[in-house]
Amino acid sequence: MNSVPDIYRILPEVILTLTGVAIMMIDASIPPDWARRSLGWIAALGTTVALYASLWQLSLPMGTGFSETVETSAFTVFFHVLICGIVLVTLLLSLDSLPEDSHHQGEYYALIVFGAVGMCLLTGAIELLVVFIALEISSISTYILAGYRKQSGRGPEAAIKYFLLGSFATGFLLYGIALTFGATGTTAIYEIARHVSAAPNRSMVLAGMALMLVGILFKVSAAPFHVWTPDVYEGAPSPVVALMSTAPKAAAFALLLRVLFEMFPTLRSVWSPMLWIVAVLSMTVGNLAALRQQSVKRMLAYSSIAHAGYLLAAFAGLGTIGIAAASFYTAAYAAMNVGIFAVVTLVSGYDEKRPLIQDFRGLIYRSPLLGSLLIFFLVSLVGIPFTGGFFGKFYSFSAAIGAGAVGLAIIGLLNSGVAAGYYLRLAFVAAQRPEDGDTIQAPAPQVGVAVGAALLFAVAATLILGIVPGGILRASEAGAHSLQAPPAEASPSGITAIQTNP
Repeated sequence: MNSVPDIYRILPEVILTLTGVAIMMIDASIPPDWARRSLGWIAALGTTVALYASLWQLSLPMGTGFSETVETSAFTVFFHVLICGIVLVTLLLSLDSLPEDSHHQGEYYALIVFGAVGMCLLTGAIELLVVFIALEISSISTYILAGYRKQSGRGPEAAIKYFLLGSFATGFLLYGIALTFGATGTTAIYEIARHVSAAPNRSMVLAGMALMLVGILFKVSAAPFHVWTPDVYEGAPSPVVALMSTAPKAAAFALLLRVLFEMFPTLRSVWSPMLWIVAVLSMTVGNLAALRQQSVKRMLAYSSIAHAGYLLAAFAGLGTIGIAAASFYTAAYAAMNVGIFAVVTLVSGYDEKRPLIQDFRGLIYRSPLLGSLLIFFLVSLVGIPFTGGFFGKFYSFSAAIGAGAVGLAIIGLLNSGVAAGYYLRLAFVAAQRPEDGDTIQAPAPQVGVAVGAALLFAVAATLILGIVPGGILRASEAGAHSLQAPPAEASPSGITAIQTNP
């Protein structure tokens, strides 16, 4: 059995932590009147190194470290790469979006990197106390980032709402962990899975699982735990929304997969109907509310609630099929959502003086590039073939049908038709010729090098996932196999080797 130093199991997190510390030290040591833009490039460089470190972890034997509290597997690597990629694109978008005179830029870039530490650690944690710590690291960073535009009034409002409601959700999660510990006598996920069936107090196990689900579903903004989403999205800066609508959700969905398929697989008959209801509520509430919105960001906020429902439909799938479908959909949604928020950031500006759908009228005439990209990402969100959104929904609904949840898949398809109404409305407005001189005279958004690279990454990822999805699908299937692999006995070095199912 190969012995692997424990530090290798959390190498991406270590690199991101050192990057954040370096940014804060450099920020504190340079004169106040100097530009801080270079700190963003340092953050982007550190995130790129962490991404490569995540890929390098594939060469390690699958196993655990630090007294079996963290794990390295194909599943963790998949989500590490996804989160680091999202953070990198967000940093590139921020480099060209934040004004030179914006306050506390060093803290802004450091918070994004520190948030990524928590998100990555959350996907690899197999000890519930480490899960809680990782979730708090991620959440505290996003709470602060949501209120970064403190001069606008809506920024502090968004941060306070997010913090208060997020604290309640964290409390539910912590109570769930406590009840699960009381019922099984352990907080180790693999040990809990072994003790659940024989637990003397089954009601305590069920209550613990239900409370944990409430906390996690809040983080993914699934109905009925979605009330924070529209206000927070509207008040936070668009680059921050691009991050918080994708990366923390990817980490939370990874945790949800681990909790349900790895910790409570024997309780599937209980949690599957619960998620069935939540998926239907999320799809329906999100789409119907989005139809009434005039603000682009609020429309996309309700859209994200609906997409959480589409993704939860994959949880109806059996075994590796459901896990792989959910993982693939997470990647597809992240690519197209980051891309559309990049376009919204450039069009609306940092101060968001043009937040309404009508403000996008004639965009394709003012900026053919951004207008075309906006329509492209909207088409992907609808689920048109040859885009990542199409295969994401296809695999998710196929997993549901394969498990016998045909009704859930039909409801999802009907909701996709409803969603086309508000997505295509924005696309038609962007393609319309302006009727008056005021709109046509609006300045064309400038696409800098950094944001251009961010858009390129988002477009490439959306196209790859829609045209040649085989590689990403195989990676998600490998992650699904490793997630369901049974743990072997601990080695003398304290590292557990876990064999992947064929």
